[in-house]
Order: sequence, then C-alpha cells, then structure tokens
Amino acid sequence: MSEETPPDEGSTAPSSFPHDSVRGAENGDPPTGEPSARQERDLRWLIGPAVALALVLIVRALLVAPFSIPSGSMEDTLRVGDRLLVTRTTSPEELERGDIVVFDASRAFHLETPERGFVESVVDALEGLVGKGPPSDFVKRVIGLPGDRVRCCAEDGRLEVNGEPIDEPYLKSGQEPSTVTFDVLVPPNRFWVMGDNRGGSADSRAHLGEPGGGMVPGDDIIGRVWVRYWPLDQLGAVDHPGAGST
Repeated sequence: MSEETPPDEGSTAPSSFPHDSVRGAENGDPPTGEPSARQERDLRWLIGPAVALALVLIVRALLVAPFSIPSGSMEDTLRVGDRLLVTRTTSPEELERGDIVVFDASRAFHLETPERGFVESVVDALEGLVGKGPPSDFVKRVIGLPGDRVRCCAEDGRLEVNGEPIDEPYLKSGQEPSTVTFDVLVPPNRFWVMGDNRGGSADSRAHLGEPGGGMVPGDDIIGRVWVRYWPLDQLGAVDHPGAGST
C-alpha cells in the first residue's frame, strides 16, 4: 500500500483547469466580468449620437424649432414646402400685430387629436427634428392682440382694429381682407389670427361660433417665425410688416 504525498503546508491543491479569468487572458480576451474593447467602442458609438440628439431636443424645446409649410394659407408670404426656423424665445406678451406665428390649433380650432402610443410619439419626435410637425400645428399672422377689437369691415373694405382701418401689405394679390363679416373683442391671453391668403385660409374666422371664438391661447403659441432656410434662393429672415393703421 503506497503512501500519498501530502500537500505542502499552507498551500492548496491546484485545480485541474486554469481559472476562467486566466484562460481568458491567455486567449487575448479580458477577464470575465470586465467589458471588452469592442463593447467599449460600441458604448462610445451610442453615447455620441444620444448626447447629440438630447442637445437637439433641448435646443428645439427652448430656442428654435424647424417647421415646414403644409398649405397655401399664407401665400404669397410663405409657400408650400418652405422650411422655417421658429424662435421660441418670444413670449406671447412680446408679440405684435403682423407677427407670423406657429401654434398648436387643437384647442382654438377644436381639432380632434388621436392618442399616440410610445412608438408613434418617438416617430413624431424624430419627424419634428426635420420640421414635420403634427397636423394640429398651424401658421398664421397675428391681427388682434389681447384687448383689441377687430372688425370687418370698414367702409373702404379694410379690417378695423380698435376703430381704425389697417393697411395689410402682406395680403396675397387679388385677395380681399375678408369676405366674412365679424366684430370681435379679443380676450386676455388670446390672439386673433388670419392667413395672408384670405380666400384659402381656415383661420379664426372659421371658428367664430365655437367656444373661444377661434382665438388662440397664448400658451398654445409655439413660436414666432424667424428664418426661412429653404428654398436656398429665399434664405434669410422672414419679414414681419406690421398690421398698421392709417
């Protein structure tokens, strides 16, 4: 009967296989539990676009937002397909008659807005980055400020604001100031808006008999039109001639 040789004092018997971490190191891979170089590269690749997207969303929410003109209601000032930057730094209190604004018309014009799921909301956000907003986003010109009385029409056919006929040099050629008669008093924090192509614009006039009278709450104004960046031959700031009285 042979005797077994006891292990040295203070030592442990070696295992049959090398430790996983050692074996991984021998194969050129990092020890188990540590990220590989490839994983680190993938992580860096994701972080860059994520940070860039976050910055774009912050700028869009606080400073400027792109917007694409979907209809001819603002011709000839703005045409279908024009792409704009809308400044969000102008508060409703700073708006003036004649300013062109983009706003969410859901409340003012009583539009039905279907509920959007998570995927649809993400798609909407991505489309918003290139100026394709929801169908409830409208662009019109401010004609009446809070407290103004706006009436159609004066004896010479022009609109009246606070009893004075106003000049509207931005009207589309051949268009009358309005074929719809109205006499409204604009409530606090509301705005009376109209398109420059009066015969082809569903604006405040189209909602006179509805709650709110078609006037836009200041909280729903997304921003004031600032720059047209497409088409390139029209690149530059968008003019805002005031709706001035004579």
